[in-house]
Amino acid sequence: MVDTLRKAGPIVVPILALVALVATYHRTLPFAVVILVGVILIAAVLAAVHHAEVVAHKVGEPLGSIVLAVAVTVIEVGLIITLMIGGGDHGTETLARDTAFAAVMITCNGIVGLSLLLGSLRHGLPRFNSEGTGAALGVVATLAGLTLVLPTFTVGASGGRFTGIQLAFIAVVALALYVAFISTQTGRHRDFFLPVEVPGKPADEDHHADPPSTRATVISLVLLAVSLLSVVGLGHAVSPAIEGGLAAAGIPSTFVGVVIAFIVLLPEGIAASRAALKNRLQTSINLGYGSAIASIGLTVPAIAVASIWLEGPLVLGLGPVQIVLLVLTMIVSTLTIAPGRSTRLQGIIHLIILASFVFLAISP
Repeated sequence: MVDTLRKAGPIVVPILALVALVATYHRTLPFAVVILVGVILIAAVLAAVHHAEVVAHKVGEPLGSIVLAVAVTVIEVGLIITLMIGGGDHGTETLARDTAFAAVMITCNGIVGLSLLLGSLRHGLPRFNSEGTGAALGVVATLAGLTLVLPTFTVGASGGRFTGIQLAFIAVVALALYVAFISTQTGRHRDFFLPVEVPGKPADEDHHADPPSTRATVISLVLLAVSLLSVVGLGHAVSPAIEGGLAAAGIPSTFVGVVIAFIVLLPEGIAASRAALKNRLQTSINLGYGSAIASIGLTVPAIAVASIWLEGPLVLGLGPVQIVLLVLTMIVSTLTIAPGRSTRLQGIIHLIILASFVFLAISP
């Protein structure tokens, strides 16, 4: 009976989440219903992880990591645009910036840091390919610098904004960098992003198991889309309660972007943690840095196009505290990937930077 429920859960939960989405669409929810919707949302996230791993196992690495990274980024863009269109007093002009920056901090320090810690605790000194990882980090640093730091210092428009022509140029550059990275990761240098096989280590049975059938993969792909769509819709349904709770607690409205990033990146965080525990640290890092690249390389161009009809300014420039945290993250990440292997200390350092980011976002 337990096995039957466990197997049926990933199929039932996305359908239940979709029903809950329809039932709560454009409705004011009482507190008890908000709690219930939150539970369903978390269950939908877990279901999304399951189906993403099925698809990833079918297509193999590094395409498997790309599937989840692109999927949740598309959902992230949808949630940002939905909230910006909805308006309100929670600072929609900085929502894209806050979410993109939070995504970088969560992926580079949270997902990567937790994976490093879990991998080193379970396997001692897990290894990864520093060449591919270094290339990914270079793309993250370039994208973050051009899209989030540069507008703070340009003089064409004030207040951390790009002019129209500057925004168009940066959007094209960001998308070009994303395409260049994907072509490198899946093309001639694909080996740089594959898990490192360590002699003497036991083989990962899940990793070497037969891939799922095409039928099972298609079903999981559909249910993955349903799960992620439901996560965004339910997240939007509970957003008024989140905003009200933040206001009541005296937390800045910009923290909404952090909440969005945590929600959409939760599936990747769980998948990366599982991969690290199975001694596939390279897969975890691919998920972390790949998500950061997708979060900027796809989000900024999409928001730039959407800004044509969205009302109000689009602020992308970071403040001084955020820039310091970003520079610190890039420096520490460079030192982390240089040896090509992980210790628990490296993971702890990254998690402390993430904790500092969250604390300063709550209490700037």
